[in-house]
Amino acid sequence: MKSIHCKLFGLAAMLSVAAPAAYAFDDLSFRVDGADSALETALRRASQLRIAQAEGVTDPFEVYTIARAEYGQLIGVFYEAGFFAPTISVRIDGREAADISPLNPPAQVSQVSVRMSPGPAFVFGRAELGPVAPDDALPAAFAPGQPARSTVIRDATREVVDGWRAEGHALAEPTGQQITARHPGNQLDAAVQITPGPRLRFGQLRPSGQERTRPRRILKIAGLPEGEVYSPRDVERAAERLRRTGTFSSVALRTAEAANPDGTIDIDATLVEAPMRRIGAGVEYDTELGVKLSGFWLHRNLFGGAERFRVEGRVGGLGSSKQDYMLGLEFARPATFTPETTLKLGTRIENEREDEFDALRARFDLGLEHRYSDTLTFRGGIGFLAERAKFGPNFETERDFRLLLLPLEARWDRRDSERDPKRGFYLQGEIMPFRGFAGADSGARLTGDARAYYSFGEDDRFTLASRAQLGAIFGAELARTPRDFLFNSGGSGTVRGQPFRSLGVTTNGTRSGGQGFAALSAEARTGVTETIGLVAFADAGYVSERALSGQSDWHAGAGLGVRYDTPVGPLRLDVGYPVAGDTGKGFQLYLGIGHAF
Repeated sequence: MKSIHCKLFGLAAMLSVAAPAAYAFDDLSFRVDGADSALETALRRASQLRIAQAEGVTDPFEVYTIARAEYGQLIGVFYEAGFFAPTISVRIDGREAADISPLNPPAQVSQVSVRMSPGPAFVFGRAELGPVAPDDALPAAFAPGQPARSTVIRDATREVVDGWRAEGHALAEPTGQQITARHPGNQLDAAVQITPGPRLRFGQLRPSGQERTRPRRILKIAGLPEGEVYSPRDVERAAERLRRTGTFSSVALRTAEAANPDGTIDIDATLVEAPMRRIGAGVEYDTELGVKLSGFWLHRNLFGGAERFRVEGRVGGLGSSKQDYMLGLEFARPATFTPETTLKLGTRIENEREDEFDALRARFDLGLEHRYSDTLTFRGGIGFLAERAKFGPNFETERDFRLLLLPLEARWDRRDSERDPKRGFYLQGEIMPFRGFAGADSGARLTGDARAYYSFGEDDRFTLASRAQLGAIFGAELARTPRDFLFNSGGSGTVRGQPFRSLGVTTNGTRSGGQGFAALSAEARTGVTETIGLVAFADAGYVSERALSGQSDWHAGAGLGVRYDTPVGPLRLDVGYPVAGDTGKGFQLYLGIGHAF
């Protein structure tokens, strides 16, 4: 392989000012002899000359400079694949680029050719790395006789260092290495020395960069266990807690370069605060329900402790006879009692007008949300609901409901991605005992949501997704249950292809939601391009008068959809059609952000 004398480039750049007019290089040939398709693909992707040609680079000196750098760019790919004796030739109009003096660069470039051969594959001869932390072992790929890829050395070194750091040795690092390629035997000898350093305990968290957030609250939210043995996982969790508040647009936690005399090590937190306020708005149109306008205003750091205050509103049914509205307020304070516990207060006032009822309600909630682990979250609290509803064949029945609520919820999220899940599952369940006053009975409301995902094919191109939903109300009569608690089926959240809330029950001539509910959904998703996907789906829903008995009915829908990937989630367009039940009214169209589930 030819060497490159980069120190001459600066002089050449000055001399090139007087070069003749530039010409584009018209022809680039790229050939790899004796390499498999994966290696050839990696080399083509790494080639800076191919990128330059695609971008329309025309200056001959720039082409010449890129050609000189091509040697080092490509040899790194060979080393990663375990080839340590490749041959690489980069020619500019028949001349080897490395042999062209930077003092006399080409005045024009017409043809560039790249030819290379990987040579023999190397294996590890000597593979030494250590010392290794107790109970750890070297990766199986880093051993004599295994393919000698440079990435294996890098990854093995990182694993050993991470093993020591997980044991509390925060300053563990590689301090020496000797790597020799023995060409006669096609073997690579690698020896890497690790210095674990002392076992340390957490010192202070030292925040910087914040402007409005109080340092004391930053320490509380981060929750680093000062005085306990250092753990990288605790550092990662502290950073994630700070990010979850939404107060900071950037969070970086770094271990100090040196330990303290008392055997502790400090952590530096570099923070960048996000804008305090955020607003948003939306417009929706429905052929039956008219125009819906919505908006919100968010304050990310209300009192300087990363508190969030959100005001949202909605006006719907504009242009129709069923106008409704909603106003909601929510306050959230992170790190209440523990770093993983968030205090939430919320109130919501709304008027809801449907075919079977007209309701005005207000609800207040006070609760705590505790993140038990990265995947498991619990929520509990107390609430109060007041609802005045009119229902019946001619809305002649009017009832006031007053309820004391005790909602308890658990979520177990093992999906690989919340935005576009490919594998894993999601389980959510809530039990909400309620004590009724005035026109309401006492009882309990239970809901459940289970989702599962499985992908297969190249790059997980095909995904099968399924969902099951359940709901039940126990202890209360149907007529003495708030309309907000009852279950209906139909629409994008339950059965696509069926109109929204089209399935309920009819008791004594009065149509309403039911006290029992179940829904099943299945999707087959496939990627067509990197950004476009197709979906086939089928949904079914069931509603019963009482939780486990009484008058009941079911319906189903199926259809096709298109997904277009965006930074905030897939843009979803679904077209559904009723396939069972008598609630359907032809095709239904759904447009939104994110998968249906």
